[in-house]
Amino acid sequence: MSSEKTEGLILRVTDFSESSRIVVVFTREFGKISALAKGGRKLKGPFESALDLLSTCQIVFLRKSTSGLDLLTEAKLVTRFHPQERDLNCLYAGYYLAELLLGLTEDYDPHLALYVAAQEALEMFRTSAATMLGIVRFELVLLREIGQLPDFEFCAACGTQLTEGRTFGFWVSEGGLICPECQREDYTQISIHAGTAAALKLLAGESEHAWKRLALTQQQLKEVKHVTTAAISHILGRRPKMLKYLDS
Repeated sequence: MSSEKTEGLILRVTDFSESSRIVVVFTREFGKISALAKGGRKLKGPFESALDLLSTCQIVFLRKSTSGLDLLTEAKLVTRFHPQERDLNCLYAGYYLAELLLGLTEDYDPHLALYVAAQEALEMFRTSAATMLGIVRFELVLLREIGQLPDFEFCAACGTQLTEGRTFGFWVSEGGLICPECQREDYTQISIHAGTAAALKLLAGESEHAWKRLALTQQQLKEVKHVTTAAISHILGRRPKMLKYLDS
C-alpha cells in the first residue's frame, strides 16, 4: 500500500463499527475514493472531527492495490459547509451536488476542473440568490467532464448550425438541441430560446470567469435547468432524489 496526501470533499459518511466509519471522498488529485477511517467516530484522534458531509479536508490515506477499501489515516479540516442564510434550499443544493458526484463519477477518475467547480458551487450555495446559477454551472461542468455534455451549437438531427433569433427543442436521447425544421411531435422536447442556448455554451465552457458575467432572466434559468435535469436524469436512468426538495 502506498501513502497518498491530497485535498478532498466529503461526499458520504457511514458508521461502520462502534469506533470506525466508511467515508467517500472526491479528491483533487485522485478522483473519488472510498476509505475506512478507523477511530473516525471518536471526538479525539487523527480526524479531529473533520469527517462531516461536504467538509473539505486535507487527507492522508493508504491506497490498496486490491478492490477493497482504502485506509484513511488522517484528515484535517480546511473548510466546513455552512450556508449563511437560514434557507434549506442552499443546504439541499449541497446534498444534490454530493448525490451527483456519487452517482456520476468513477473511482480513481480525477477531474481537477470538476473539483474546482464543486468548490465554487458550494461557495455560491452560501446565499440563496446565487444557488440556482451555482447548480446549473456545476451540472454542466459535470456533464462536460464525464463526456455527456449535450451539443448546443449544431442540430442533433440534421447537423446544421443553430442560428440566433430562433427557438429550439432539446432531444435528450440524442444529446443535443434540434432546429425548428427537425422538430416532431413524437420527440420529448423542451423549448430553448437562442439566448438560452448561448448561455448554456458559456456556462459549460472551460473559462473560469466568463460565465460569472452572465445575468440570466428567470425564464432562461428555467430553460437551462430543464436541459440539465433532463440530461442528468437520462444518464442516471432516474431523476436525482434531491431534486424533489430543490423543486419545492
